[in-house]
Amino acid sequence: MSGSIVLVHLAGAVALLLWATRMVRTGVERAYGDVLRQKLRSTMRNPFLSAGTGAALAIALQSSTAVTLLIGSFAGSGIVTGLSGILAVRGAEVGSALVAKILSYDLSLLVPICLIAGTVMFRATEERSWRQLGRIVFGVGLMILSLQMMNAATEPLRDSSLLPVIIDYLSGDPVTAFLLAGLMTWLFHSSIAGVLLLMALAGKGIIHPELAIVMVLGVNLGSSVIAPLLTRGAPPAERVVPLGNLLMRGAGSIVMLALYMTFRPRMDFLGADAVSQIVNAHILFNVIILIAGIPLSGLVLKATEAVVALSQPAEPEQPGEMEELSALNKAALAHPGQALANATREVVRVCEIIEIMLRRIIELYEAPDPKKMSELAALDDRVDRLHAGIKLYLARIATGEMSEREAARCQELLGACVKLEQVGDIIVRNMLPQAQKKLKRGIDFTPEGWRELSGFHAAVLANARLAFNLLVNRDPVTARQLVAEKDRLRDVEKETSRRHFERLREGTEKSVETSSIHLDTIRDLKQINSLLASIAYPVLEESGELSGSRLRAI
Repeated sequence: MSGSIVLVHLAGAVALLLWATRMVRTGVERAYGDVLRQKLRSTMRNPFLSAGTGAALAIALQSSTAVTLLIGSFAGSGIVTGLSGILAVRGAEVGSALVAKILSYDLSLLVPICLIAGTVMFRATEERSWRQLGRIVFGVGLMILSLQMMNAATEPLRDSSLLPVIIDYLSGDPVTAFLLAGLMTWLFHSSIAGVLLLMALAGKGIIHPELAIVMVLGVNLGSSVIAPLLTRGAPPAERVVPLGNLLMRGAGSIVMLALYMTFRPRMDFLGADAVSQIVNAHILFNVIILIAGIPLSGLVLKATEAVVALSQPAEPEQPGEMEELSALNKAALAHPGQALANATREVVRVCEIIEIMLRRIIELYEAPDPKKMSELAALDDRVDRLHAGIKLYLARIATGEMSEREAARCQELLGACVKLEQVGDIIVRNMLPQAQKKLKRGIDFTPEGWRELSGFHAAVLANARLAFNLLVNRDPVTARQLVAEKDRLRDVEKETSRRHFERLREGTEKSVETSSIHLDTIRDLKQINSLLASIAYPVLEESGELSGSRLRAI
């Protein structure tokens, strides 16, 4: 088999592994993401639990980079401290290494089982949680299948005449091998994929353990660079945790490389074969960095904060208010198709602001902050300005040039914009005062009450994202799902209220103190969900799936 064909097969195996990893991660995020975030918020307040929490989250999401970005965003919003965030990421790296260890075993029998079970779960029901669980199981099957493909793709490399020359060169130049592995991992955006590829090559005897261990250190360097690059344009507070991870893991890999090249220790204690030595070296490295990072976390945090501060541009002497760009080009008003596209872009901007407001309001319920409350109110003012501009722009489109379909789209966008403005008003005029009341009284929800409230909010936020996507793709399947979720949440609201009144009858003190806040918030969230679900009606009406009335015929 020619070298180019071998590379195509190997690239296909790596691509399938990356795709399967993403499938598992997105399935976990969609089914359990909000629950995981709530658990993370509570456990991350304890630095000693942070590392374990990060490890568990990395195993669930199949990616330490995803965990780093998530924790970095929490640190940026003040939900967790930078110290806890850095320790949690250290644990996430250990969790990611454990995933590679699990995948190093012979799991070939699980491939057909996972593929069959995942397909059945995904197709047997419309229930979101079961469909996402099927997605996760199917993704695990694809991950194991990709490893089999990788092993098969590397088999012909044994007979290559060029590869031994390259391996000999890299063996004599460990720094180049180290940097090459780092570049490879950065291109993959996955340390798991990098380590598994090295294991496949070592398992076929193509690279020897000494070279592979040097490249494992390079994999850790490449993995530590990914998150800082992805957050380079983020607010300074969100960049602290990713940069802290780069400082600890990246610098640690360089130090370890220097020590390894100096002392050349035997690696027999890591395992009896090359594959075991590679994966165990990967785990050992991250455990060492975790242990070393515990006493050094405070110093690393200060150094990272200093680096972030230095990278910020100086404030202008006379700062002025930046002009807010608008998609509402007046020159396009005579061309309805272009004008409606412009209006759609502007409505999408409103959607983005509403999503930010929805995410921030629950954070203010959990950790009230007067400054952040003022910022949230300012966002509603921005929504009002955008709403007024969109409404005026749609009214000025040349109606005489519109087709019937364009006229319907114009009304759809206008209705959606009005509903989004109402959602913003509910958040600021109804829910924000509840958070302020909670701050003023110094009261807390019961664990059961907060779990119900945050779970209900998570469902509404998920539905909001469906509604925002629907404005663009106008997919009837998404529209049906959105309306079905409205009916489901109505039942959830009834059950939540029933459980709340049960706690009141039992005389739970915290339930009595927070009763009005709890019930009013559930009511507001339900109203928000209803407004967002109504965005689906024009799509369903156009596809002929909307009845004229919900009243039962007499």
